[in-house]
Amino acid sequence: MKNLKKQRRIQVLALAAIALVVATGLIGYAMRDGINYFRSPSQVVETPPPPSEVFRIGGLVEDGSLVRDQGETVSFAVTDGGATVPVTFAGVLPDLFEENQGMVGTGRFINGVFEASEILAKHDETYMPKEVVDALKAQGVYQEPES
Repeated sequence: MKNLKKQRRIQVLALAAIALVVATGLIGYAMRDGINYFRSPSQVVETPPPPSEVFRIGGLVEDGSLVRDQGETVSFAVTDGGATVPVTFAGVLPDLFEENQGMVGTGRFINGVFEASEILAKHDETYMPKEVVDALKAQGVYQEPES
């Protein structure tokens, strides 16, 4: 009787462990397309990601690089002080998007150009995304906003 209880307990624990491993695997498989890694322009230039990978890039919109084409297509360059990456975006930019301001874009790096599917800009005068601040600090070009 005692041996049967011990065997049943081991079977339940083994089944629970297998269920946990399967559930973790299914969650990871389901989330594989929903995870977008952040890269700074320097990281993109050093090791360009494959064209099929969707990722986020962030930095400052380079001064004098913003070009609005006919229609909704916009071209500009994003920099972190160490490297510059050209960006194209077909769509309507956020109202607060401008040169020398922080931005984060989601898209793909194809033929040396980041083709953005989404552009996010600061939401007030002093805001800059944490990833952008960290990248600028790593490059040594970050300046604290004036109070």
